[in-house]
Amino acid sequence: MLSLHGSEGPVALQPGSPIPRDTVWLDLNDPSPEEAAAVEAATGLRVPSRAALSEVETSSRLRRVKGGLSLSTPMITFEQSASQLKPLGFLLTKDHLVTIRFHDLRAFDSSAKRIVDGDGSTTPSEVFLVVLEELVDSLADALEDMASELDSLSTRIFDFDVRGADRRRLESPPPRRRDLALRRILRGISNRGKVLGKIRASLLGLERIVPFVSAACDGLGLPEDGRFDTIRRDIESLDEFETRLAENVQFLLDAALGLINIEQNNVFRVLTVVSVVGVPPTLIASMYGMNFKHMPELDWAYGYPYALGLILFSAIAPIVYFRLRGWF
Repeated sequence: MLSLHGSEGPVALQPGSPIPRDTVWLDLNDPSPEEAAAVEAATGLRVPSRAALSEVETSSRLRRVKGGLSLSTPMITFEQSASQLKPLGFLLTKDHLVTIRFHDLRAFDSSAKRIVDGDGSTTPSEVFLVVLEELVDSLADALEDMASELDSLSTRIFDFDVRGADRRRLESPPPRRRDLALRRILRGISNRGKVLGKIRASLLGLERIVPFVSAACDGLGLPEDGRFDTIRRDIESLDEFETRLAENVQFLLDAALGLINIEQNNVFRVLTVVSVVGVPPTLIASMYGMNFKHMPELDWAYGYPYALGLILFSAIAPIVYFRLRGWF
């Protein structure tokens, strides 16, 4: 899809007609070969392919082209509750700004709205700054949402067993439900960690673009703008915030793994109690199962009930002891 923006706002393009020469911003969203060819004819710039925009070398992402700059960065997007990292490209000249993307971004809709509302964005460099500001703002919103989600996960982890701590054993959640809850917690931490990694990649790409464009303004005849420094400082603050969130994710992961170890220890503790409880009755039963000729209890009328009672007592005594010690 091709969207055009001039100095006065959006530009309507009739089918089959050429792109107006006074178009300032040409936005290509998952472009077709025909749309890419039309933009190349109007601007004289070669529109890079998705594979070219996906290159990871700095020399491929930040480079000078004939009459302008070719820039690219990975950018995170959220589609159907799933995050994806896709390339985003810019072609910036004195007369045009061409953006190439392969997914919908809220920042581009906000940028178009700011231009329509009269934000003073009438030149390619000014439009470029507006797009950068909106991209940084969208990443900041994503980090704020991430902080809230991590806070919720922290509550779930550290209050995992508080609800049933003062109840009877029969009222506590069954092991199967507890296992599923722990699996969901680990899955939530993993998903947040992956999203943070993608946000970090997006911030790093923008962090490299800003000083490169700012330093190239003089050579391209683009006006200097103090907003480059503001954007750079905003990105630095978001870097620090993302680092703190990444540390929080690692902390929650360690806490969740510690909680799983506690649950495993509880299982082994129960098995240990069961095995210990079974030892005294087994010992008594084996003693009275020996085939000796002279055993005092063989001629005793109450020998059998006595042996059963002794076995029962030897089984109950360890249970009472472990219960008083708080083992279960």
